[in-house]
Amino acid sequence: MSTIEKFDDNVMHTYGRFGVVLDKGEKRTCIDENGKSYIDFGSGIGCNSLGFCDEEWADAVCSQVRSIQHTSNYYYTKVQADFAEKLCRVTGYSKVFFGNSGAEANECAVKLARKYSFDKYGKGRHNIITLVNSFHGRTLCTLSATGQDSFHNYFFPFVEGFINAKANDIDDLKSKLDNVCAVMLEFVQGEGGVIALDKEYVKQVAEICREKDILLIADEVQTGVGRTGKFLASEHYSVKPDVTTLAKGLAGGVPVGACLAAEKCSEVLTKGTHGSTFGGNPMACAGGEVVIDKVTADGFLEDVTAKGQYFKEKLEKMNEVESVSGLGMMIGITLKNKKAADVAAKAIDEGLMLLTAKEKVRLLPPLNITYDEIDKGLEIFEKILNS
Repeated sequence: MSTIEKFDDNVMHTYGRFGVVLDKGEKRTCIDENGKSYIDFGSGIGCNSLGFCDEEWADAVCSQVRSIQHTSNYYYTKVQADFAEKLCRVTGYSKVFFGNSGAEANECAVKLARKYSFDKYGKGRHNIITLVNSFHGRTLCTLSATGQDSFHNYFFPFVEGFINAKANDIDDLKSKLDNVCAVMLEFVQGEGGVIALDKEYVKQVAEICREKDILLIADEVQTGVGRTGKFLASEHYSVKPDVTTLAKGLAGGVPVGACLAAEKCSEVLTKGTHGSTFGGNPMACAGGEVVIDKVTADGFLEDVTAKGQYFKEKLEKMNEVESVSGLGMMIGITLKNKKAADVAAKAIDEGLMLLTAKEKVRLLPPLNITYDEIDKGLEIFEKILNS
């Protein structure tokens, strides 16, 4: 029985998978069980921020595994303390809660916002505004928060208290502020098509939240940790959300989620109000420390910005490319004639790993990808577009 047959016999069919069995990886290239190589323009949907098996990252994780791989949060660990201190210092937040995924981080943010409002104003002020076309996760709560009708099926009843407002329409948001405790947004809507919000709109939302004591929650699960050329995408918008959630690239490929809280709401979640068995796992914290050190090293984020611009300039010269969206190395490509899903499937045949987002091809390359690797991948991509 082949690996794929064994897989399909035993694993729920919840994903549309490519017919490839990945075996090992190094830097920005992975190899399947038959020895075929693939240039990675997807980084495990933005998780392998340093590519495959970065040497320092792997050494840190393996060393931690040999020391202590897990302990419950009834106890302290130095590695979690060091990681939390480093993350709070880099982001400017007061406290962090660790979970295992973006959905968990967003669930934490929802609970924090509702308790913040309950503690100050009492019951009933619990609504959270999210944006049309947003995506916040696949748990029942974060699906309810997601502003895409295509996800709102099958699992009724959904969690109440989420209101969708049109992105970049401040009047629509103003009309929906009754009993609201938070506004939750992505600065770049990733699963929604790699669409960046307007800066003036974000500025106005932040002002409204400040005036009305409504928490501003930034879902930076995909945009955070250098993906857009800044450690946090909020830096592009010159705003400081009350709460920011991170995941994906934060630990370089080990499961992690983080909910960061500013001083005004950092003490809201108290003993017994939230928890996570694996949250702050020592292996994730060890990997996360290496990621933060590398991403914040001199010149690293400037290189991400430069490479993102290089991608954009090269892509815009391709005949089949209609437009390019996104920030940094979070890139959406609208094609003139071809379907994104067909291109991604053909790319696998040609040794290139791509992503899609709605009708677009989506690129989330490892942040440390080289220009030579970019050129090789784009050569394959253009060949597919011209075929």
